[in-house]
Formats: sequence, structure tokens, C-alpha cells
Amino acid sequence: MEIDHIFIFSKNGGKEAAKLIEFGLTEGSSRIHPGQGTTNRKFYFENFFLEILWVIDESEIRSELTSKTKLWERSQFDKNDFSPFGLCLVNSKLTEKLFEQSQIYQPNYFPKGMSIDIITNENNPNLPWTFRLPYRDEKIAHNEPINHNNGIRKLTHTEFEIPLNKEEKLFKTYFGNSEIIDFKNGQRNHLTLEFDNKNQKKEMKFNELNLTLKY
Repeated sequence: MEIDHIFIFSKNGGKEAAKLIEFGLTEGSSRIHPGQGTTNRKFYFENFFLEILWVIDESEIRSELTSKTKLWERSQFDKNDFSPFGLCLVNSKLTEKLFEQSQIYQPNYFPKGMSIDIITNENNPNLPWTFRLPYRDEKIAHNEPINHNNGIRKLTHTEFEIPLNKEEKLFKTYFGNSEIIDFKNGQRNHLTLEFDNKNQKKEMKFNELNLTLKY
């Protein structure tokens, strides 16, 4: 499986992204998601992007259209058991089994007839919100900056640390053959992103984002 992007819900209006810039990452574009009640800040790399996401309109994210996504519950991660992370996979044959029982979500900011396959994981909320876009076997082309002052370029491994829950076993089996995505049992919801096979042998923690970068 290939990762398109990962989002992390912010509890501070996206201000945590300033620490990423201070660390040496170059910020890309941002956008508002009409009807979903969220906005973002993004950081692009050679093979994926990292999105910092937060709520700007509670009425929209809790509306009939969006409430089924459980994104509101994700945004309240510091008050409940939901993980703040979202995992977007490239829509390929390798994802078919995983998304067999998924829900369909057509956000207002997508053209009519185009939808997202979503797995809310609401029964196992410490798992990431998992989804795929409608574009088959491709990523959306962009002209975003991918050169960063700290030399980081390419995502080579992703690890989601999650509190132990026996109900998660089935979900994890779909990633059994993935070389880039792992799930680790722990005491917290935490994301570790490895870049460039840790060529620089360095590590940086961003506690407000529950994030560790190894590079």
C-alpha cells in the first residue's frame, strides 16, 4: 500500500505547524473545506504530504452531511479516546479488501459524483481515520515545495502507536504485507514518521502533535 497523505488534528488552531517550520520544513498551500468545517496547513515531500487539520466551523462538521464521518469526534481527541490521525491511502487494487465495508462520503468541496471511501473506526477509535480518494492508482499532481532546509525528502516508514485493543486485530491484518505502514501497541496515540531511511541518524519530537520524525 502507498500513502497519499496523513493528517493530524490540531487542538491549537494549527499553530503547532510553526514548530515544523522552525525545524526546517517548508510549508505548502492551505485550504478551507467548505461544508466540512475544517481548514489546514500542509507540508509536502517527494512521495506524500503531512496535513495539520483543525475545525473552524462546528456547525458544519457536526451537520447531517459530515457527522457520519466522526471527524468532529476526531477533533476532540484530547477529550475522548479518538485518535487525532487520518491515513489516506492511494486508491489501488491493494486497498480493495480493506475498503470492502467502507462508507461513502461526498464532501461539498468535491465535484458531484466524486466521493471518498472512509473507514471511521468509530468502534476502535484509537485507530486512525482511514480513507482513499477516487483517483485510481495515482496522486493528484501539484506544484508544492518539496525542498526543506533540514534535507528531509522522502517518507520511508510510518508507525502508528496505539493503546492495546483486541478488537483492532482484523484491521491490522490488511497491512500485514505493507513495508511502509506498521502498528505498534503502546500506551498512547502517537505517530512516528521515518524519512530517507534515517540517513542523518537524527530524531525530532513534536509533543503537541503527538509526532516524532526520524531522519
